[in-house]
Amino acid sequence: QVRLVESGGGLVQPGGSLRLSCAASGSITSLSLMGWHRQAPGKQREFVATISGGGIPVYADSVKGRFTISRDNVKNTINLQMNSLEPEDTAVYYCRLTQHGVNTWGKGTLITVSS
Repeated sequence: QVRLVESGGGLVQPGGSLRLSCAASGSITSLSLMGWHRQAPGKQREFVATISGGGIPVYADSVKGRFTISRDNVKNTINLQMNSLEPEDTAVYYCRLTQHGVNTWGKGTLITVSS
């Protein structure tokens, strides 16, 4: 089975930057779609960004221009560079891999943006 492990994140002040990574292992193909979702306390999980095996990114409007997603198909990893962070970005960020119509989720990593 596919396994996803997130790393990075933590506490950062408004306007600061963080970089998240997600490493995938198992039966991974280059046709898989990988990305990030986030869930703030009391809210539903929401889409942040995805990147296809060919490197095509899609972003939520709330992060467009501030976040950049990238992918390394050799290492089966994705990264999320987060700049100009705002308190509203505070959430648990989850890595997602989709292939064969099935979603696999990481356990999540907490991002707190506060002064």
